[in-house]
Amino acid sequence: MKKMMIQITSGKGPAECCRVVACVQSLMMKQAKKQNINLQVLENKPAELNGTLLSATMMAEGDSLDAFITEWTGTIQWIAQSPYRKYHKRKNWFVGIAAFDIKELMQWNPKDVKLETCRASGPGGQNVNKVETAVRGTHIPSGLQVLAMDSRSQLENKKLCLARLEAKIMVWQTEQLMVQQQSQWQEHNMLERGNPVKTIKAELY
Repeated sequence: MKKMMIQITSGKGPAECCRVVACVQSLMMKQAKKQNINLQVLENKPAELNGTLLSATMMAEGDSLDAFITEWTGTIQWIAQSPYRKYHKRKNWFVGIAAFDIKELMQWNPKDVKLETCRASGPGGQNVNKVETAVRGTHIPSGLQVLAMDSRSQLENKKLCLARLEAKIMVWQTEQLMVQQQSQWQEHNMLERGNPVKTIKAELY
């Protein structure tokens, strides 16, 4: 089964482009569900206005990912009146979508993680304070950290800590690749925007 990381970005676009990121994510989720593709949101970076996103990072998993990825990867043009600026003349908004095969990302290795136990914070005097059940994981190559203290079981917290750290590393790695992709997208934006892979005409409300 193939796994891909997908990121939708507004680039340095205005609020309308950030709204398009959220709308495109919603459309992709609906389509993935119909096509039996598991599309999981790993991180949404909110923009200033409610319902808008600077970027969205997702993981897609399925046997028939290629057509889905091909359909969405590239520049998406959304044609709509601005929902924020009533008399604004511009009606074309653009977002970029990039996809990466998880095999291209740094291989996840639990041996790269330093695990430490610590006391979970909680109301004074309760059992939660007396035993070191919380687990902090540090991914040595990237320096990223995660603290898990959901359970009273140290073993459960260790599992949660590793799972969360793995997801965090994937988002971080995708972002590294996206920085390169985004600078290319900015450089070629005139060319890219003139040749969108998909054009959607719908309200942005």
